[in-house]
Amino acid sequence: MMRVEPNMQTETSRPGPEGHSQGHRLPRRIHGSPHKENLVGIVLFGLSFSHLLNDTVQSLIPAIYPILKTAFRLDFGQIGLITLTFQLTSSLLQPLVGLYTDHKPKPFSLAIGMGVSLAGLLLFSQAWNFGIILLSAGLVGVGSSIFHPEATRIARFSSGGRHGLAQSVFQLGGYMGTALGPALAAIVVVPAGQHSIAWFSIIALLAMLVLTRIGLWYKSFRASQQKKSGSHPLNRPIASQRKVIAIIAILAALIFSKYFYLASISSFYTFYLMDRFHLSVQHSQMLLFLFLFSVAVGTIIGGPIGDRYGRKLVIWFSILGVAPFTVLLPFANLFWTGVLSVVIGLILASAFSAIIVYAQELVPGKVGMIGGIFYGLAFGMGGLGSAVLGRLADLTSISFVYHVCSFLPLIGLLTVFLPNLDRWVANKGH
Repeated sequence: MMRVEPNMQTETSRPGPEGHSQGHRLPRRIHGSPHKENLVGIVLFGLSFSHLLNDTVQSLIPAIYPILKTAFRLDFGQIGLITLTFQLTSSLLQPLVGLYTDHKPKPFSLAIGMGVSLAGLLLFSQAWNFGIILLSAGLVGVGSSIFHPEATRIARFSSGGRHGLAQSVFQLGGYMGTALGPALAAIVVVPAGQHSIAWFSIIALLAMLVLTRIGLWYKSFRASQQKKSGSHPLNRPIASQRKVIAIIAILAALIFSKYFYLASISSFYTFYLMDRFHLSVQHSQMLLFLFLFSVAVGTIIGGPIGDRYGRKLVIWFSILGVAPFTVLLPFANLFWTGVLSVVIGLILASAFSAIIVYAQELVPGKVGMIGGIFYGLAFGMGGLGSAVLGRLADLTSISFVYHVCSFLPLIGLLTVFLPNLDRWVANKGH
């Protein structure tokens, strides 16, 4: 069983000069013995691997939309409703789960959440009507809502002070799982049919084993921290409540921009390719895999750059910088569509880890709640985007949807109103 050294520290537990808590300080790397760094590295790798397994299960749902559309005679509005059900059950519960676990951490909640997703996956493989499909998607969403807030907290604790890098590594697993799902669906589910989804329960069971082991580590880590500190460190927001709410609203608008656009790709890219370029289901799913893989690669870039140069710079470049490429995409031929989709994935992917860590630094001590809010927003905006864009596609065309969505990254101009947190900390929030 993994052990935790009793002298491992979090950066918020030491008093700063003039009696002020360092809970307002931006993250710094915590140096320690190679054994301790290897230990937290193993935990972070385990979280990333579990995230890969979790999101592989989740990404099977949109990956088999073409099969479900044919088998159950669904329209695009109903396809969007499946995504909306999954995303909303996840998004509405995640902030509540995060708030609860901030006060009462549950080390084994990660494995329990994966168990709920497993139940949804098995039900999905046997679904016999549209209502059961929605119930299955809802169960997978509930499992995701339990997984993400607590996993975000543990990733921060196992970061060694490099919070941006830790979030990128954690999210890398998720994006790789999201990319892997369509490829596995093309290889397994498309030839074998809906019932073959049950084989992916092996993935969920493996994730439950890994997450149980991580839960044991986290339980020991918390016990050692409580013995050492004897109390919880003081953590207060670095600005007034009014300013914090305004900044969170701007970050939420940026999440809207990012995930509405991603919804257009994850839910409808295969249909767009099939409609415009007359590709087969398997060929279009492989191009979707290419886009999602580029998102996974781009994810790892944003965290370290944010640690070194600041989160705001990464947010600027990631959301607004992708706009020229999204505008060009609807006019490109098949080759350039593939190229542009890769560029878009690489650039757009780096924003989320920067936004998460920026918000966590804005409101120290609420790691689970912040993770729940922003993962919830991401899922909610993705689900709402799928439903709205699906209805828009039914009323107009898939190509028209991509023309409309191409301008969403311009919302990134709101980044100009975000303060530089380094300067705010130095000036005590003014």
